[in-house]
Amino acid sequence: MLARVLERTARAKLLDQVVVATTTAPADEAIVTHCQTLNIPVFRGSEEDVLDRYRGAALEHDADPIVRITSDCPLVDPDIVDEVLALYSTDRPDYASNVASRTFPQGLDVEVIRRGALELAWREARESHERVHVTPFIYQNRDRFRLATLNADQDYSRLRWTVDTAQDLEFVRAVYARLGSEGRFGWRNVLELLRREPALEDINRGIRQKSLEEG
Repeated sequence: MLARVLERTARAKLLDQVVVATTTAPADEAIVTHCQTLNIPVFRGSEEDVLDRYRGAALEHDADPIVRITSDCPLVDPDIVDEVLALYSTDRPDYASNVASRTFPQGLDVEVIRRGALELAWREARESHERVHVTPFIYQNRDRFRLATLNADQDYSRLRWTVDTAQDLEFVRAVYARLGSEGRFGWRNVLELLRREPALEDINRGIRQKSLEEG
């Protein structure tokens, strides 16, 4: 699944580099080894303090802005990555995303963070969910940060394309089985597939997304 995320993310035209930010835990040696075979650089940091890990990766690779893609999104769309980056380039906010006001399916999340904003969050965020989820300190303090949001043409937020459970994985495997194992399809191809086969939505329809505070 990580390889899918990396391949799709790397197709974004406005990215300079793709880096995997993983942990120092022994179990994640497998991730490091896999990334070496793909020639993808890896930064290793805290398992619990993901905000600190992102900040370390940004410093090591001199990234500004930082684009955040999570590894549980094997349907991430490179065109959406480019659209959020273009919005950031035009508006120059502290934070641009399609997440803070969600209209895209869960699993297409793209966040672009100005490094100064990430540094401020790193210094001041105290709540555990602010450290684990990296960006809540930014988008929940709109009086302190300037935000820009990419919206879809309509509200698709009911759709669940992220992978947290066995049912989620079954859904994504069904999508790849129908649209091609090479993964060259986009998010609108998935929408069209669901229009043709609405029963696919039933595979993971009942999964409840955990709140930020639940981790």
